[in-house]
Amino acid sequence: MPDIRDAVVIGGGISGAAVAYELARAGASVTLVERGGLASMASGWTLAGVRQSGRHPAELPLARAAVARWAGLGEELGADVEYRQEGNLRLARTPAEVDAIRGIVDEQRALGLELRFLADSSAVREVAPALAPNVLAASFCPTDGHANPTATVRAFAAAAERHGARILTATTVTAIAAAGGTVRGVRTTQGDIAADAVVVAAGVYTGRLVASLGLDLPLRIGHVAAVQTVPLPPLIRQVLGVAAADLALAQEVDGRVRFTGGGTPWPHDLADLVGGNDRVQPAISAVTAALGRAVEVLPALAGAAIGRVWGGLLDMTPDALPVIERAPEVEGLVIAVGFSGHGFCLGPVTGEIVRDLVCDGATPYPIAPFRRGRFTGADEPAAATLHG
Repeated sequence: MPDIRDAVVIGGGISGAAVAYELARAGASVTLVERGGLASMASGWTLAGVRQSGRHPAELPLARAAVARWAGLGEELGADVEYRQEGNLRLARTPAEVDAIRGIVDEQRALGLELRFLADSSAVREVAPALAPNVLAASFCPTDGHANPTATVRAFAAAAERHGARILTATTVTAIAAAGGTVRGVRTTQGDIAADAVVVAAGVYTGRLVASLGLDLPLRIGHVAAVQTVPLPPLIRQVLGVAAADLALAQEVDGRVRFTGGGTPWPHDLADLVGGNDRVQPAISAVTAALGRAVEVLPALAGAAIGRVWGGLLDMTPDALPVIERAPEVEGLVIAVGFSGHGFCLGPVTGEIVRDLVCDGATPYPIAPFRRGRFTGADEPAAATLHG
């Protein structure tokens, strides 16, 4: 078993914060390094969906384990993460989408997930009366839910600190130090940090960090427009998605409705992001499209005032599944990246898995499908899936 005394976690999203928490309470001396602020990247703009429905079969066991953990997560972390288990609806707006939703329900029910097919508009509106009559059908998973993304990340980080972890924000890791095929720590803008283990959970920045060690990680960057209204009266309890993955929507505990459109390729260099802040300006066309789709399924939004509009970046893999592994080429290096817009739910379990990989070299969770070696060969990029 590896003798881990000092660990560095790169990345202050939900994955990195959960890893820092799990490692710290396992007895490691942990430093988390984040180039911006906590939850300043993908974990800050996500809808924070905690869903099992619509998952790839390889991810479903992790999602189900995560949902079981979410039920007591706020109490465990000593903070209100605003977790609500009120279901997820994936909507069909066209006959072709009806067929797609029916197929998802059949596939996932065969895997044991509690999932209902709402076969017509009346059945959909019995579950969510505010939805438009032109929603033709939907899947409904009552055990799915959502949480507050920023509150959750901060709760993990605070709990990690209570177990002795050190949290460094506004600090950029410039290189991972290694010698003789073993990590030695990291170099940062605040100085070097020695470590026996380095966990890279740095989202879109992960590729360039591991490339310096000779590792190839085929990440591409997606860009999503995010819109948030001012607080509104209760409209919808469930998280909404659509079959074509070009809209996801949730009403937050304080009444604000947050929604995102479909992702597009990010055309700029990462150096354009000053201070690690991904609140990049989205294209007006993307915002307009997201607004139109949201009003189409939830007409009450037509007169809603908009509070904020911003852009979020996604670390995407060719098959839209994450990479979670102990890198075979470099001893002490663990990678957790490429969640492709749907990693928030998995955060608590990602923390457990990475802790296992760092401390024990293996995990009981079924993570073979998430090895980086699967990208050897010419894989076609996978279609987008629901964010959150």
